[in-house]
Amino acid sequence: MTRIPAVGDVVGDFSLPGGQLTDGTFVRGEYALGAQRGTPVVLAFYPGDNTPVCTAQLCSYSDGLEALGACGAQVWGISPQGVDSHEAFASARGLRMPLLADNDRAVARAFGITAPLIGLRRAVFVVAPDGTLHWKHVAAVGMRFPSAELIAEQLVGVTAAG
Repeated sequence: MTRIPAVGDVVGDFSLPGGQLTDGTFVRGEYALGAQRGTPVVLAFYPGDNTPVCTAQLCSYSDGLEALGACGAQVWGISPQGVDSHEAFASARGLRMPLLADNDRAVARAFGITAPLIGLRRAVFVVAPDGTLHWKHVAAVGMRFPSAELIAEQLVGVTAAG
C-alpha cells in the first residue's frame, strides 16, 4: 500500500468524473486536481453514499460551504460509488459540493487510505495552492471526521501562507 502523504509533500495530479448540484440540476464533468493550482482544495474521502456517518459528514461540509469557500477553497467529496449514485445522493440531501467517483479506488490508493472491508478510510486532505499537502486528518476508525469549522481554520492558515 502507498503511504499516506506527509504535510509538505507534493500531491500528485488526478482526474475523476463527478458532478455538482447546481440550481437543482446535477451537472456532470471531469475534475482534475492539477487544474486547481493557485486555489486550495479540500479532498474529503468517504466510504459510501447514503450511509449514516458519510451523510452526516457531507451534509456538514455542504452546510459549511460558505465558510470553506470564503477561504477561496474548492471542496470535493470522493468515494468509490459511481456518478449515478452521487447524483442521487446529492439530490436527496441537497449536497452542493462536487462529488467525484473513484470507482477503482486508484486515487484512494495513491493517498494510502484504502482499507479492507470498507474500501477506504475516511480522510480529509487540504491541498495548498502550490499543490503541496497543507493539512490532513485520516481516521483510524471510520466514525469520526473533522468539522467544517476545523477545516476552515486550516484553510485560513493555507491562504495566509499561500
